[in-house]
Amino acid sequence: MSEKLKVGILGGTGMVGQRFISLLENHPWFEVTTIAASPRSAGNRYEQAVEGRWKMTTPIPESVKDLVVMNVNEVEKVASEVDFVFSAVDMTKDEIKKIEEEYARTETPVVSNNSAHRWTPDVPMVVPEINPEHMDVIVSQRKRLGTQRGFVAVKPNCSIQSYAPVLTAWKEFEPYEVVATTYQAISGAGKTFQDWPEMEGNIIPYIGGEEEKSEKEPLRIWGTIQDGVIVPATSPVITCQCIRVPVLNGHTAAVFVKFKKQATKEQLIEKLVGFKGIPQELELPSAPKQFIQYLEQDNRPQVSLDVDFENGMGICVGRLREDTVYDWKFVGLSHNTVRGAAGGAVLCAELLKAQGYITKK
Repeated sequence: MSEKLKVGILGGTGMVGQRFISLLENHPWFEVTTIAASPRSAGNRYEQAVEGRWKMTTPIPESVKDLVVMNVNEVEKVASEVDFVFSAVDMTKDEIKKIEEEYARTETPVVSNNSAHRWTPDVPMVVPEINPEHMDVIVSQRKRLGTQRGFVAVKPNCSIQSYAPVLTAWKEFEPYEVVATTYQAISGAGKTFQDWPEMEGNIIPYIGGEEEKSEKEPLRIWGTIQDGVIVPATSPVITCQCIRVPVLNGHTAAVFVKFKKQATKEQLIEKLVGFKGIPQELELPSAPKQFIQYLEQDNRPQVSLDVDFENGMGICVGRLREDTVYDWKFVGLSHNTVRGAAGGAVLCAELLKAQGYITKK
């Protein structure tokens, strides 16, 4: 009998669902035992359900090929099979909110990749190295939901991973004004070049809703718990542009920062490479040993060379230099479907298990 926690993937046939399944193959703590998706996929073996649309570079894990896909809307039935679920469902925001809370009310913890609950005041939105203490708000959420065990926790938007950790590492120098432009991979839209050939050799200067998320979500991560809800920070002020570029995986950010306290380049780099959090201290299975690396070469970080740093769970920074208008500028890079999506959610689940929020039913 396996001692691993039994995991369900809600929305397991989509790109992020596939990434969850790939990342969880041979996971030391978690085992995918249930996959749920839309009614049109339900009843098929998983291998059949994703035939012709498996988007990972690695093959479908043998352990899930023969799992019969369940109907994600049959909440009680799916929940009865698992200890907790990852959510990557493709629905409207209101539908996602409703179904994730329905799963939570069956006493099944939900760790979500979706944006629907990121601004629900008592739902923690966590980058485990930055704000693990926000999981404490789960106690208040459970009171609202009327649950003993069930809750919803989310990870933030993929685009902020390439600069929010950097600004966190520099917190003592008090960054107060930030301009960021993100150059975002097509997998962030759930696409490959096969699906989206018009992106080849093209740039689209608009990604719906992305700029608002990129400006506001870091402030929630840096917020505090007050009276059972998360109150966002008010500084630094961030303004963003988000651009879709012809890259498969990897979001790059060009960032300008003003600080209240002066810092040297050496001090800033030292803070980056020394920055770590609870995942590193606890040696969680998916945690990068080196969370942020600094690359000295003028032409780094590059997607083709650096996106898979620490199996896609690390952040790469380069081109740190003084600016004539702002104080400093740099370029950051993160893997949008690993650290920025499924991998970030898996690390959240590992943290929740370590903190005692996720246990066997």
